[in-house]
Amino acid sequence: MGEKMYAAMLNKKLVLAVSEAHLVNTKQKKLNQEVYRCPHCSKKVILIMSERKAAFFKHWANYNNLIGEKEEHHQSKMLLKSALTAAGFNAAVEIPLADGQLRADVLVSEKLAFEVQCAPLSQSEFKHRHDLYHKIGVTDIWIVGRRHYLKNRLKQTQLIFFRENKKWGNYYLEINPQKNFFCLKYNILQEPVTRKIYYQTKYFVLDEVSIRSFWYFNPSKKRYILNIASQKNYLRKQIKQKTKLGLKIGQLLYEQRLKFEDLPEKLFTEWRKPGEENTVLHYLQKKRLIK
Repeated sequence: MGEKMYAAMLNKKLVLAVSEAHLVNTKQKKLNQEVYRCPHCSKKVILIMSERKAAFFKHWANYNNLIGEKEEHHQSKMLLKSALTAAGFNAAVEIPLADGQLRADVLVSEKLAFEVQCAPLSQSEFKHRHDLYHKIGVTDIWIVGRRHYLKNRLKQTQLIFFRENKKWGNYYLEINPQKNFFCLKYNILQEPVTRKIYYQTKYFVLDEVSIRSFWYFNPSKKRYILNIASQKNYLRKQIKQKTKLGLKIGQLLYEQRLKFEDLPEKLFTEWRKPGEENTVLHYLQKKRLIK
């Protein structure tokens, strides 16, 4: 099922990959908007476009709950690369860089690469790869598979994938090859003392039109409402239950002869960037150093 095909069935007619690619390039149709079928088994296939090689069709993976991360990674790379190619970028996959020490998942240009991460990744391995990109002057943008999807509670393992710019604030990119789109989560802020995060979401289809609009997306950022009482209740609960955070806060309060009620109100009203230190913990540690 992994072989290249140069023709496929469309509406019961045989069409050539090069002809369909030409229609996409001349904006007569969108990439993979049509449902192509394999002439032999009638299963769905997708059009893969390339600057360096002739366009071809490839079997669409039979996605289910047991889809492997390797297949998710492969399909994500190919769909991303095809959309970039159709949008006019000279994109290529699996390109060796840094004298072979690094292999870019999708190299968009000499100065930009996408890294697609579906499997677990340690902080040390991420740092190694990120530092190599920095050393050769290539900006690495990380886009993650479903294992790393951002929900309403922040995980420590997700912190390495965040990026920040003026238009989007702190942002995070996710890809879904099954549904043929990628997702930008932006204006991401974390509550003062909890792991809860807030963000806005924008979906982009993996085609040439959406991939172009992605670069110029300039949204209005929401102002989130913070429940101060819930922040205080959360922290009181942590102290009472003697969690790791609760023990730290309790110890610092004890050392400085402070009560919970002595904590300034503003500590429970200040949003923080994803992964930044708890506002109360930061305040108490700083106060201890000053003394």
